[in-house]
Amino acid sequence: MPSPISAPQKSLSKDAFKVQLITEGITAVIGLVILAVLYYLDDRFAWKEWIGWSLHGLLVIGVIAMIWSFVEPYFLYKSWRYDIDEDFLQLKFGVIKERHFLVPMTKIQAVSTKQGPILRKYGLYTISIKTMGSSHEIPGLPGDVASQLREQIAHYAKLKEVE
Repeated sequence: MPSPISAPQKSLSKDAFKVQLITEGITAVIGLVILAVLYYLDDRFAWKEWIGWSLHGLLVIGVIAMIWSFVEPYFLYKSWRYDIDEDFLQLKFGVIKERHFLVPMTKIQAVSTKQGPILRKYGLYTISIKTMGSSHEIPGLPGDVASQLREQIAHYAKLKEVE
C-alpha cells in the first residue's frame, strides 16, 4: 500500500499579499476610469436610454468586484500552500473552491521564474511549471526561495526522466 501524501505546508511570502493587493487595486482603478469615460460619453452624446441603464448595472457589478478585489488577496495569502518532494509537486489553494494539485515529477517538462515590475519592487518571483497538458504557477516567492525551488524541481524532474 502506498504511503499517504501529507498536505503541503509551505506558504507564500507575506509581501505576496501586498503585491496582489496593489495589482487588484490597479485593475479596479482602470475599470472605474473606463466606466467614468463611458458615463461621460453617455451624457455628452445622449445615447439611447438602455445604454445608461446598462452602465448603471456595470457600475453596481464594478463596485462589488472592487470590494472583492480588496478582500481576495487576504484569502489568497491564507490559503496558498505548496510543497515538493522527489515524486510530486503539490499545490493547494482556494477558499470557496479549494484545489489541490499533485504534479508528478516525471511529467514536468519546464520550470522557470518570472518577475514583473510590482514583484520586482518587493523582490519576489513567480515560478511557472509546465507539463505536457497543463501549466501551474507558484506566485510571490522571495528570490532565494524561488531560485532554490526552481533548481530543486529541475533536478528532481531530470532524475526521474533518466531512471
